[in-house]
Parts: sequence; structure tokens; C-alpha cells
Amino acid sequence: MEVGTMQNINLIRFSELYNWSVSHLLGQDFEYNKNFPLVKIGKFLTKNNNVINLDNDTIYKRVTVSGNNGGVRLRNTEVGKNIGTKRQFIVESGQFILSKIDARNGAMGLVPEDLEGAIVTNDFPTYDVDTKAILPQFLLLITTTKKFIEFAQTCSSGTTNRQRIDLKKFLDVQIPLPPLNDADAIKQGLPTDITQEKLVAEYNQKIKEAEQAKQNAIDKEVEIQTYLYDQLGLKKIEKKEANKGLTFVRFKDLSFWSLDTIFYSKSSRFNQKKIGLLCDISSGGTPSRSRSDYFGGNIPWIKTGELNNEVLVNTSEFITDKGLKNSSAKLYEEGSIVMAMYGATIGKTAKLGVKATTNQACAVMYNFSNEIVNDYLWIYLQSQTEVLKSMAYGSAQPNINARMIYDLEIPIPSIKEQNNLIKEFFNRKEKLNQLYLKAANSKEQAIVDFEKVIFKNN
Repeated sequence: MEVGTMQNINLIRFSELYNWSVSHLLGQDFEYNKNFPLVKIGKFLTKNNNVINLDNDTIYKRVTVSGNNGGVRLRNTEVGKNIGTKRQFIVESGQFILSKIDARNGAMGLVPEDLEGAIVTNDFPTYDVDTKAILPQFLLLITTTKKFIEFAQTCSSGTTNRQRIDLKKFLDVQIPLPPLNDADAIKQGLPTDITQEKLVAEYNQKIKEAEQAKQNAIDKEVEIQTYLYDQLGLKKIEKKEANKGLTFVRFKDLSFWSLDTIFYSKSSRFNQKKIGLLCDISSGGTPSRSRSDYFGGNIPWIKTGELNNEVLVNTSEFITDKGLKNSSAKLYEEGSIVMAMYGATIGKTAKLGVKATTNQACAVMYNFSNEIVNDYLWIYLQSQTEVLKSMAYGSAQPNINARMIYDLEIPIPSIKEQNNLIKEFFNRKEKLNQLYLKAANSKEQAIVDFEKVIFKNN
């Protein structure tokens, strides 16, 4: 359905106007498959009115709904006396739930079994689904499509950060409803090739393939680390392994110890050296954000979120020569190795494919000695993520520092052996990347194929 401007007027039958709002008509184009009847969402959703007045001494599970189709999960558990809103609603598994505030960001889903009996405020309306008319997962798939999320945005109003969805508009919107199953299709006199059951089954099969590819990639990562450790003569003793009995290890054989992982043994094949004796280690800095002339130049400026164990050739932000000169940022040469030192990204790395600067949360290794190939150090660091995270300190935002990286020891094979390890590592990593790509493509294809049926033009 298209709505013209003053230059073009399109006539639309009143029966086709299932959502009469200017913003919706001008901004959205719901080209639903017209082979299926359109049914209002409110036709098969019944508001949950299972109200409870909280008891001060009872512990309750509380629900939240994540945006970007992140699903329904446990927010926390809390004793009643600490919960401000005493009148809440008890949810049941299988109910459809949305966030009034974040529905426009895809915060909708189905209540999982482990949240049966949990509570929500009126900001999270829940609905019983008429399963004789629609499969709950089919409803979930429709409401998490990009086009439906765009619709949710058009029927949300309020200030930027507190826009609430208009539930009446939401319940009044019509969606295409294929037959529930083969029997339902025959009853309606429709073909049996497209039913809700088959669409959901096809979607689930592709998601299963995506999950299997992802698991294969995770297994490949473990395989790569095991290969590297075997070649370097390293052994990691986990706490659970040590707990089976007393494990005696000579102190001189320990390269690292922590409460989480008992130790990493020193190489049984090669001498080891501290990384700080094989290269220079420094960090970066952030030019003053109050100076607009410090940003927007042509010098790449790296943040830790951009480190993903790949060659880095582009950044989301750039600084100017003036920003570089008037801050602690430094310009590093191509081939330098960058590693994150703060928070969730600790241990993530990149090799510079261009000259670049970094913020202060990145450590940079450069000016390598003739004993080590930069790529060898890079692949070794990629195998040490667990070690680096175990070394982190601080509660609010755990971090490591340049001194810890300096003291981390690395086995030193010959340059020829290093290059052989590098070649094999990247051969295996290429296969790993293909598995992750397959996982992403299978997931994307599941969504695309579903939307082709639902939003097909006729």
C-alpha cells in the first residue's frame, strides 16, 4: 500500500486500512502476503489479569524483556519488602510479553518455563495466546521481523528515551495468518504447502543448523589452542583436574597461577622470555572531547570494542594532527599488535593493517626484536585470553596493565618454527571463520526465508 504526496493521490479501500494513523500510512509499507487472511493481533491475545499483592516476606522472581529480540529472562530475585510496586501480575510460561517502553526496540517474546510464576509490573503486559488460532512461535517470529519492529516504532510515543507503545494500536494491527496445520488448511480449502507449523519447522531447522555451525566453530577454537599448546610443549592444569588428587609441580615450571586456573606450565620444548624483553609496550590516550578540532581528522583512533582478533584497517573514529599532539595518544606503525586491557574485552587483539592510534584501554606491542615474529606473538596472545582474564583485578571494571603484559612469558622457537606455526594457525583459523560465517548466514537465511513468505507481494 502506498500513500501519495500532493502530486499523487492513491485511492485505498476503507476495508484495507487496518491501522489508521498518518505516521504509519506515510512511513510504513506492510506488503503482507494477501494469500492469507489478515487477523488482528488482539483477536488471539487475551490480557493476563492474574494480579498479586506482594507479601513483604516472600521472595519473587522478576522478569525483564531484552531489546533487539534478546528474549525474555530473569531480571533478579527480590524479597517483597524491597519491591516498591506492590500490585503486580503473575506470568505463566508460553504467554506473550512485551515491554511498553522498549517494544519499539524489539523487546517482545514468550515467557520461558523457568519463569513460570514470576512477576511483572504493568509496564510488561502479558497475554495468553489462543493456540487454536496461532502458534506462539509463529506470533513471535512475526513480531520480531524488521518490518514489524518498524511498525512498533510508529505506534510508540513520548520523549526519546521513554516512548511507550500504544497497546490499542498494537492489538489492532492485522497480521497474515496461514492455516495452523495441514488439517486446518484442508478445512479452510487452502493449499497445505504453507502452514504455520511448516514455517516454524523450517525456521527451527535453519536455526538448528546455525547453532551446530557455531558449536563446530567453538570446537575448532579449542582445537586450534590445543594444537598450539602441543606444538609449544605447554600444559594447562584446570582446578577441577587438580582437585582429583594432590598435584605436585615444581615452582620453576609454573609460568602462571591463579585461583581460577591452578597453573600454566612452562614450555617443555623451548626457552621462554618475558614479552617485554622482546618488544616495546605502550598504550594510547583520548584527546579532549570538548575540543571538536581534535576529532574528525584522518588518523585512525582505536577503541577496545574494535579489537576482534583480526587485522584492523578501519575505525569508527578518527583524530586530527592537533588531537594527536595535544594528548597521550601515539601513532603506531602497521604490523603493531594491539590488545584490550579493560573489562569484558580483556585479551581481545588486532594487528594493525594501517598506521593508527588507540585509546588508553589498549596496550600496543611494537618494535619487535629479531628473536620473534610479530605474527607469532599475535597468535600466541590469541591463545592466552583465559590467562589474561584470570590476571585481571578490580571489581567495577576488571583490568590488566602493561606491566602484566610485560611479565607474561612466551616460548621462543626458532624463526623457521615460528613461521610454520603462523602458517598452520591461519590455515586453521580460516576454517574457523568459515564456520562462524556459516552460522551467521544460516541464522540470517532463516529470517529472510520466513519474511519472504509473510511479506511477499502479490
